Amino acid sequence: MSMLTKAEAEAILKQNFAPWINDLNLRFETLEKGRVVLRLPNNPRLNRLGGVLCGQALMAVADTAMVFAVSTAQAGFSDMATVNQNTSFFRAAVDSDVLCDARVVRMGRSLAFGDVLFTTLGNEAPIAQATLTYALLAPRK
Repeated sequence: MSMLTKAEAEAILKQNFAPWINDLNLRFETLEKGRVVLRLPNNPRLNRLGGVLCGQALMAVADTAMVFAVSTAQAGFSDMATVNQNTSFFRAAVDSDVLCDARVVRMGRSLAFGDVLFTTLGNEAPIAQATLTYALLAPRK
């Protein structure tokens, strides 16, 4: 399979992810081999008091983005399972779109390792970082 297009990635997102993930209205900004940038549009439903984006939303976006980064690294979507996610929060995202830059650090035969960096739109200072590990699963029969 060749590189995923935005249209293919959007179809995979719609068909394979929980409805509440699709409700985040994620937008694919970049799809490259081993790298995906997703935009999380500002949404007051995801905010805590003071317009601060909740950490749970960022963690869900990191997990979703890394699935696509791994998919681009292996030239196609396949079943995988999150083994570990570690997220550090540096500063609040307030009333802003958030960019999630997910990169594969290492692809093994049965595990993939990745790193995610979050920024707000127009500001390169990171708001959060996550490291993730995935188990690459055998195709379903």
